[in-house]
Amino acid sequence: MESYESYNNGQFTPPRYEEYGEAQGFQSYEDLSGGFEAGNPVAASIQQLKSLMFEEVIAKAFLFMVAALGITAFAAYTAPYFMLNWLIKNPFSLYILFGAEIAIVLVSNSVLKKNNVVLAAVLYTIYSYLTGATIGIICLAYTGASVASVFLMTAGMFGVMAIYGLITKRDLSSLGSLFMMGLVGIIIAGLVNVFLLHSSAVEFGISIVGVLIFVGLTAYDVQKLKNRVTFAGSASATAIAMAGAFELYLDFINLFLKLLRLFGKRK
Repeated sequence: MESYESYNNGQFTPPRYEEYGEAQGFQSYEDLSGGFEAGNPVAASIQQLKSLMFEEVIAKAFLFMVAALGITAFAAYTAPYFMLNWLIKNPFSLYILFGAEIAIVLVSNSVLKKNNVVLAAVLYTIYSYLTGATIGIICLAYTGASVASVFLMTAGMFGVMAIYGLITKRDLSSLGSLFMMGLVGIIIAGLVNVFLLHSSAVEFGISIVGVLIFVGLTAYDVQKLKNRVTFAGSASATAIAMAGAFELYLDFINLFLKLLRLFGKRK
């Protein structure tokens, strides 16, 4: 068994457990599953195959996420002044930018379901760059030292919760639903504050709640990524990893922004 990915006349074929079974010398997936009832060592082989796929998905997911953060950091360092001038000259373009980012998320989800990882990677790269350019504008209001310290704080918190999501035996599904409802709540509260209240106290409170939500979502999304491997179906390991990386990337970015609002030192 060389890899989880194979090619058929130049076309990508998503990995299936049937292929893994054939690579191990079994005739079909039914032969594999029959091992559970027959009491032979085949069940251990299936578990080993799942374990290998799990390791590949986790490794790729964090690799993709780190790559996206690198693109974001590059854009935040090089593009904020250009982006700021562009938005000042074209105020309406801000809505176009937000709309484009939302469209990228929706299209990415659609293409990943079809195992089109190349197009998803292109969209992921564009989204990471646009996010970095807009975050760079926000970071202009803070000292470089405080931005760096908040980034390290974010990385530490994210890392701890990611490890927890990997090793915990507790089912986080119910908590994940609560976190998602909380996320919707702070989005609505943020919009109300921006357009009606204009309260710094409300914004501060939203940031505190937001930190708790995204810390929890980090553990939940990592565990959800683990479960996707178990129920992979026809999805490729790379597609699963990329979908998970996108969610983890969003968790990291939003956690960073909330912590920056709380602990960043303004110029």
